[in-house]
Amino acid sequence: MPTLEHNALVEMFRERPELAPHVLATLFQVEVPPHASVAVVESSLDQLIPAEFRADLVLELRDANGALVLAIVLEVQRDVDPDKKFSWPTYVTGVRARRRCDTVVLVVAPDAGVAAWAAESIDLGLGRGHVEPLVLGPAVVPEITDPADAEKETELAVLSAVAHGNGPNGLTVLQAALAALGRLDQEHAMVYFQLIWDGLREPMQQALEALIMERQIEGAATLPPFVQRLIDRGKLEGMREGELKGMREGKLEGMREGKLEGMREGELKGRRETLLRLLARSGIVLAENESARIQACSDIATLDRWIDNVLGAKTATEVLS
Repeated sequence: MPTLEHNALVEMFRERPELAPHVLATLFQVEVPPHASVAVVESSLDQLIPAEFRADLVLELRDANGALVLAIVLEVQRDVDPDKKFSWPTYVTGVRARRRCDTVVLVVAPDAGVAAWAAESIDLGLGRGHVEPLVLGPAVVPEITDPADAEKETELAVLSAVAHGNGPNGLTVLQAALAALGRLDQEHAMVYFQLIWDGLREPMQQALEALIMERQIEGAATLPPFVQRLIDRGKLEGMREGELKGMREGKLEGMREGKLEGMREGELKGRRETLLRLLARSGIVLAENESARIQACSDIATLDRWIDNVLGAKTATEVLS
C-alpha cells in the first residue's frame, strides 16, 4: 500500500502540475517545448498502458493551439525495484505511441542510493536503444536556505528539506522550508511537514525540537505556529491541547461572542472535510460505519483529535480511537 510519503509526493505534482516542467527546465536544463497549459491525465492510463503497469501520474503539455507537445510520466520511487527497469520503458513507448509526442519519465527519489540506481540508463537490448529516466534526487535538488526563495518555490523547498534535511546545512534548509509552509493552509502544511519529518533521522529530529523550544523560550516566533504545536506533542503523535488552543485562538480571534454559535456548524463541516481529505491522502479506506461516525460527530475537540491521529496512522481504527 502506498505510504503517506509516497502519496504526498504524488499529490504535490498533481495539485501543481506546472512543477514538473519547471523542474525539467531549471534543474535538468531540458529544453521544454513552449506550452500554454499542463494537465494531469492519469485517468487515461488504462488505455495507454497494459493492466500490469500503472504509473503514478501522467502530465500533458499543450501549446496555445491545444497541440500536445510533451508528455511527462511521473514516478515516486522510495526503494530499489528491479521491475521498474522494465516498466519505465513501457510507460515511455506506450504514451509516446498513443499520444504521438515526445515522452519522458521523471522519477522522484528522495533517497540518494535509490536515486543513483534509478538514474542508470536502461538498455532495451543489445545496446540498440535505451531509456534514460530523469531522476529528481538529492544530487539534483538544490539546498534552499533562504526563506524568501523557499516562499517563492514552496514545493521545491519541501523537496530540498526531504533531500538535505540530514546534511550539514540541515537546520538552515529546514527553517527555510518551514517558513514557506507557514503560508499554506493547515491541511497541506500538515502533510508536507509529516513528509519532511519522516525523512529526518533521530539526531536531526531532536535538533529541530530543541530549536523550536529555544525559540519559544526566547519568544522569537520565527517558525510557523503549527510547527510548534506539532512538535510540542513529541514525534508528531498529535497536537492535542496546544493544537486546540492555537486553532481556536487563530480562528476565533476578533469574533464577537454572539457570532460563535452561528459559526459552529461551519467549523464542524470544515473539520470533517479536512479529516476526510487527510484520510484519503494517507491511503486509509473507511468502512461505511466509520464514515457515518465522522459525519455524525458534532464535537470539535473529537474531530480535532481524529485529525491529529491521522499523522502516523495506518488504519481507520487508529484514527478514530
